[in-house]
Amino acid sequence: MSALTQPVDRHAAVAADRQSGLQGGQGARIFAIVNQKGGVGKTTTAVNLATALAAAERRVLLIDLDPQGNASTGLGISRQARRVTSYDVLLGNLAVGSAIIPTPIPRLAIIPSSVDLSGAEIELVDQAEREFRLRKALGGAAEGFDYVLIDCPPSLGLLTLNALVAAQAVMVPLQCEFYALEGLSHLVRTIERVKRSLNPALDIQGVVLTMFDKRNNLSDLVAADVRGHFGAKVYDTVIPRNVRISEAPSHGKPVLLYDFRCSGAQAYIHLASEMLRREQQAAVLRA
Repeated sequence: MSALTQPVDRHAAVAADRQSGLQGGQGARIFAIVNQKGGVGKTTTAVNLATALAAAERRVLLIDLDPQGNASTGLGISRQARRVTSYDVLLGNLAVGSAIIPTPIPRLAIIPSSVDLSGAEIELVDQAEREFRLRKALGGAAEGFDYVLIDCPPSLGLLTLNALVAAQAVMVPLQCEFYALEGLSHLVRTIERVKRSLNPALDIQGVVLTMFDKRNNLSDLVAADVRGHFGAKVYDTVIPRNVRISEAPSHGKPVLLYDFRCSGAQAYIHLASEMLRREQQAAVLRA
């Protein structure tokens, strides 16, 4: 049996659908996965949440907007396969459709990244409406998907700003460490400014606690502190510190394919289910 036909495709889909009650066909929803700090599990969350949503029979597009290209690597996309990237999309060299490539995971596609993207901020700085480049490039191309997830770089520069202008919702992975809240207020203010002046539809959909170590009292203290600040915006699901999550990218696989039964993989399945529930509730409020 191929790894792609193991229980992650069928059982996770059934579990997520039963828990969420949200059916497909609701139109594309664009999420920016953002934190200006590095090493907080942002790309890991983007890759594994995208995989879990695809396993739940949602059509997902992952946009790798980080010049490091770790999301592309984590899905097994070789450097040679990245002939058209998010750099070309942002600079307007090619249409989005030319950049979308399939992944080994059914229903999950990606716009990969390359190191060329590191120069995009300089190249765009003099361009008209430079904050809207990604939004305009996506256009109707996003309608072929249920969800578009944008993996942002660890900064609040022009690349991240493009993602925030293109998105309808923001997901913030937050590491359970002493400095977890440091800089987060700046991110929240940035999101509020973008919402006021550039993208009225933008909102924080949720904060995801990552690298949670239940053996460490500090993780509980940080979690309580974050929940005290953000209340219901914080997901009930927490992502544990798990060695299998760390190992999976070196094999070019999401942890859901690398070790479906490990605690990290199960946590991302629960996160996808909780996200879908929140989306259902938000859809009711928007109706």
